[in-house]
Amino acid sequence: MARNLKMTQGHPGKLMMLFSLPLMLGNVFQQMYTVVDTAIVGKGVGMNALASLGTVDWLNWMFISVAQGLTQGFSVLTAQKFGQSDEEGLKRSIGLSFSLTAGIGLLLTLIGQLGLDLFLDMLRVPGSLRENAELYSRIILAGIPVMIFYNFCASVLRAVGDSKTPFYAMIVASVTNIALDCVTVFVLGWGIAGAAVATVFSQCIACAICATKIFKSPLLRFEKRHARPELAGSKRLLYLGVPMAMQNIAISISGMVVQSVVNGFDTGFIAGFTASNKLYGVLEIAALSYGYAVTTYTGQNYGAALWERIKKGLHWAELISVVTSLVIGGAMVLLGRPITMLFISAEDPQLVIRAGDIAYHYLFVMSVSLPILYLLYAYRSVLQGIGNAKIPLLSGVVEFVIRVAVAMSVSYFGGREEIFLAEPFCWIGATMLLGISCYYHIKRLEKRRT
Repeated sequence: MARNLKMTQGHPGKLMMLFSLPLMLGNVFQQMYTVVDTAIVGKGVGMNALASLGTVDWLNWMFISVAQGLTQGFSVLTAQKFGQSDEEGLKRSIGLSFSLTAGIGLLLTLIGQLGLDLFLDMLRVPGSLRENAELYSRIILAGIPVMIFYNFCASVLRAVGDSKTPFYAMIVASVTNIALDCVTVFVLGWGIAGAAVATVFSQCIACAICATKIFKSPLLRFEKRHARPELAGSKRLLYLGVPMAMQNIAISISGMVVQSVVNGFDTGFIAGFTASNKLYGVLEIAALSYGYAVTTYTGQNYGAALWERIKKGLHWAELISVVTSLVIGGAMVLLGRPITMLFISAEDPQLVIRAGDIAYHYLFVMSVSLPILYLLYAYRSVLQGIGNAKIPLLSGVVEFVIRVAVAMSVSYFGGREEIFLAEPFCWIGATMLLGISCYYHIKRLEKRRT
């Protein structure tokens, strides 16, 4: 059975690796089913279906990332209470987070379903791709309550040092999703809708596993009184969660602007761009895992007032992030071309070659810039762990401005592959802001010690 990991004692680097390894493996399985899902759509349904899926990637990610941002923000307080050994405060934090999560999940679902036509218009989804894009998005958005509840449960478990249960949940969900993909697409012939149904159903299973773990744990199981809405506690949680959600919204909207420019290109370019975007998750697998580890580590040590350990944790996070990103980026540079071709299928060989070239060029640009992205996650996670939600939000604004500026420049001056620079440029701007802010706040914590 998974146990809670107290991160206020022991070697910072070792603790982060122990905590992040199960998350990393879980993300590997999650990305595996994302990659397989995309490959099945591209190979089993066709390049038009793959392009349709790509036209709404950023839109669907926006809703999911709002859920992730809110629940990750809420879990900062949970980690701090756990670090303080405040059991009643811990349960109160979890209960209030549950109430807020439930309400926000329903609200997001309504906004997504009612506003979908408007979003598709804003994204300039081509008429030939619109029907599939709308069908896929409606099914994914209908599953938002399940996805936000899974993120809530996983965030609570991570906050108290349990990274293994989300890992087990993701293994089961991944295997289920891949099996359902094969059945719904190849056997039942549901096409792109089958891929969406498989994704939502697999999230239900992951959610059930994590929720069961929480409600079986005497430490984490909360009562009705803990979930009763209360102004001061709700404000504190929203202070931590809303900026993270807004940061993800800003990033998503800027991504939608980029996608709207890409949607104006030919189907081969859109398909190639989509193939690499699906590998974006593979590139940041370790960054996400380290980010959760750093936030939990920092939050627990902040709650215990161990300022020196926070500084040591930052230095280890930087080292681990840079080394890992160089390994992953190098592997993608060497193996990226055959990997991207797994997604692409068409009757016209020239179209396949063009889409493959586009996919690899974009993947190459992101791969060589990967250390910047990994440092971004490290700095942002430290700030989130100490309860500073404003600077990460501002970093999202910086990403928004730079990504949109690059997209608008491409749209105005012409060109196509220049759009690939949007990601590394915005990573550079955000990392500079977060790095400077992170060291400034570490200095302030050191003054408390003296």
